[in-house]
Amino acid sequence: MYKAIFFDLDGTLRHTRPVIGEVYRKKVAALGMSISDEKDLEVSKWEHYYWANSINVQEDREKFEGDDDAFFENYALLRLQKMGATLEEAKNFRVHIYKYFKEEHISKDWVPPELYEILPKLRSDGYKLAVLSNRRTPFIDTMKELELFSFFDDMMAAGDIGFWKPAPEIFKPLLDKFDFAPEEILYIGDNYYADVVGARNAGLVPLLYDPRGIFVDADSMRMTSFTELEKFL
Repeated sequence: MYKAIFFDLDGTLRHTRPVIGEVYRKKVAALGMSISDEKDLEVSKWEHYYWANSINVQEDREKFEGDDDAFFENYALLRLQKMGATLEEAKNFRVHIYKYFKEEHISKDWVPPELYEILPKLRSDGYKLAVLSNRRTPFIDTMKELELFSFFDDMMAAGDIGFWKPAPEIFKPLLDKFDFAPEEILYIGDNYYADVVGARNAGLVPLLYDPRGIFVDADSMRMTSFTELEKFL
């Protein structure tokens, strides 16, 4: 049915431990603020929306251009308020949380282990494989560190293309390179607002990868593990 499979990078092929949302939840709990599972899910959806090149993140990047510390301090303030903190509480919590991320936090990259078997099988089955990320800069070094580089025919970053998911234009360079019709390509990503909406608008077939169960009501094909991928091909 498909001739190519394109993948998102962060949150799909590449994951980090601990999950940032889990860190926030533990830190605010230590400061006396309890977050329900329902509220945590709501915040996770907002987080995905924000980073899907939303108008909010565009405005914040313009506002804090050249000052990453100010940008991420502001993001912490927004996220804490979404978690239920008052503005005053968020301002106080932000000091502790941002200091932790700047000075103590250590994250570790990991790849779903089944991918090291699935990706070479997809290649041997004749699929063209590519990675399309909303990253601002190329990520070849990251792919090599994760031992994923050799599995893919191409990889592109939004910053090099000049468009960001969910803009359908971001998919055009890869479509032109492989010369496939959009409907012949399956696009796999973890962010409904960026990956599903973007792929659908460009005519590709979206498959939502949702291991944390954030988008259980998504109006698209959805899987929680790459071990399910075969049934969608």
